[in-house]
Amino acid sequence: MGPEEGQDKHTGQLLSRRDAMVLLGTTGAIWMMGGRLALAQTVTATSSSLCLVRPEQTEGPYYVDERLHRSDIRSDPADGRIKPGTSLRLTFQVMRLTDGDCQPLPNAQVDVWHCDAMGVYSDVRDPGFNTVGQKFLRGYQLTDAQGTAGFLTIYPGWYPIRTVHIHFKIRTAPMARKRYEFTSQLYFPDDLTDRVHTALPYSSKERRRVRNQNDFIFRDGGDQLMIEPLAKNGGYEAIFPIGLELP
Repeated sequence: MGPEEGQDKHTGQLLSRRDAMVLLGTTGAIWMMGGRLALAQTVTATSSSLCLVRPEQTEGPYYVDERLHRSDIRSDPADGRIKPGTSLRLTFQVMRLTDGDCQPLPNAQVDVWHCDAMGVYSDVRDPGFNTVGQKFLRGYQLTDAQGTAGFLTIYPGWYPIRTVHIHFKIRTAPMARKRYEFTSQLYFPDDLTDRVHTALPYSSKERRRVRNQNDFIFRDGGDQLMIEPLAKNGGYEAIFPIGLELP
């Protein structure tokens, strides 16, 4: 597989650049209610002193703008076959930072894409595979009035030169004659990945070669893009609160 090209951006300063991502200092637990992921505690407004800039990272070579609006991204919509793997329910809490105040950002488009348990992406041609026409493990959701967008997917596998990760892109409606877009990646604790990958179908592949600290993209701010999934009903759940600095 070819490397993911592009320069990542990283800064530890507060609110130092346009389109900065911020991780809220206050988050809530999550739980399942009526088959969907919900926040156990409302994320309240917070001052800029509690908002830390988060790094943008490369889009990579496998992004395809499928415009596939769905929350369960495990299947290929052409035939309905679900990709095998440990289930992962992932919720984004998207906030808008304005004048030092964080508030939910509704109607933002959150795209998610990642490889399957064998390290294969859909709808791309690569030296190791050709999945053109397939659309598994891709999709987008629009954030609701609380700024949340949830996905049901599987825990990703691995492929050469990269640690385990999920790509995401957040796009807003045009504001001030400009449409805002931010792209980055999510990462998992190595010890959790080691445990998950002892089960099938992950274990049918050789042991992964790259861990977080050895990943050339993770090294540039990946520690600020970690999620901490919790075990739930034989799978995992995670919430990732982020914000956009918008006018």
